[in-house]
Amino acid sequence: MAILQTATTSFKVELLQAVHNFGPTSPNTFKVALYTAAANLDTSTTVYNSTNEVPNGNGYTTGGNTLTISVSPTSGNNSLAVPTAFVSFVNSSWANATFTARAALIYNSTQGNKAVAVLDFGSDKTVNNDTFQIIFPTPDANSAIVRIS
Repeated sequence: MAILQTATTSFKVELLQAVHNFGPTSPNTFKVALYTAAANLDTSTTVYNSTNEVPNGNGYTTGGNTLTISVSPTSGNNSLAVPTAFVSFVNSSWANATFTARAALIYNSTQGNKAVAVLDFGSDKTVNNDTFQIIFPTPDANSAIVRIS
């Protein structure tokens, strides 16, 4: 199986179709689910599914956590002076967790669980009765987790 960190192709198309709403009025609900190394997540991922997701229990609930938007859609210039639109989320965590995860999928549960982005952790990350946390990058034009240049 393969895991590739990326904004999914379907997400890019759906942005042009006005499917996803990250805005402060009537925003959609975005979630993040965790996956094992056996998952197949890449540019062709179109929706959330539970195949090779971290199993329910031990501090994890299938379907993952609901994300909170930390920076509503805005814009700024990146380090190359290219105007960039971006949005970001508050860090997400699972307390008292005991599991191993290799990747995550951000998806829009309001819009039929449509995939937004794949996060590749680079290797298995194991937690044993501790807090597992996804720390999102700085919410700016250079680093925000969702950005369009």
